[in-house]
Amino acid sequence: MPAKSTAQTLLDKADKKANSSGGWFSSSSTKFEEAGDLYQQAANSFKIDKLFKEAGDAFAREAECREKGGENNEAANAWWNASKAYKRGFPDLAIGALSQTIMHLTKGGRFRQAADREKEIGQIYLQETKDIQKACASFERAGEWYAQEDATATANACFKDSADLHADLEQYPQAITRYEQVADHSLGSALTKYSVKEYWLRAGLCALAMGDPVTARRNMTKYASQDTTFSSTREAKFVNILIEAFEQGDQEMFTGAVVEFDQVTKLDNWKTGILLKIKRGIQEEPSIT
Repeated sequence: MPAKSTAQTLLDKADKKANSSGGWFSSSSTKFEEAGDLYQQAANSFKIDKLFKEAGDAFAREAECREKGGENNEAANAWWNASKAYKRGFPDLAIGALSQTIMHLTKGGRFRQAADREKEIGQIYLQETKDIQKACASFERAGEWYAQEDATATANACFKDSADLHADLEQYPQAITRYEQVADHSLGSALTKYSVKEYWLRAGLCALAMGDPVTARRNMTKYASQDTTFSSTREAKFVNILIEAFEQGDQEMFTGAVVEFDQVTKLDNWKTGILLKIKRGIQEEPSIT
């Protein structure tokens, strides 16, 4: 029979300790504390052996011992360690472990850390499970918590990510609301004011992607009244030309404006994607023959 690995031996010891009845003199909290320590050692040992699923499971069992022993901060930490192990190929388990971490953090009033973990969940949904709708919800929840804790810049980054994703899902009104929210937050500070034109550009493109040049034009007027320098920016001029091309059904004018803008400011994938959608929506004017 092959020798047991160190990790497996530690895991057996931890199981034995967790299931023991405890002696006359030891309290159950001591028992769970000791079992928790053994599970943690086993988990780290599994990580050394690159057995990430087993490591995650051992950290999860550590977390349960910490909970039974009333050690809530340690439980939050153990669940987080479990999620880091599970991230190596088990995204659903990682999300489950992070959700447990968040539950402990919010109970303890640690919303800043909870926001960090919620953002991690958003990234797993986005990169691993490709569930854009759920990623969107996680970024928004994280953003709300950051905003509560006065971490405005981090909150804005989350809201901007969620706006981009709403647009990818063709939920344009929600995307516009989020871009405008981030722009409003950014107007108040000299450090972030420069980025406002980018958010308004994206909001303008979303209105056109909805096939609604009237709303696009109305919004551009509103943005110009919020910041008097906006009208003279390349972003504002670009959106205004696109609105005109859209209203006239002029695809050539549209393409020309896009090419010209791209020569100075390289278009990213998001903008390229939405501009293609808008272009498909431009109906060529029926010619009178």
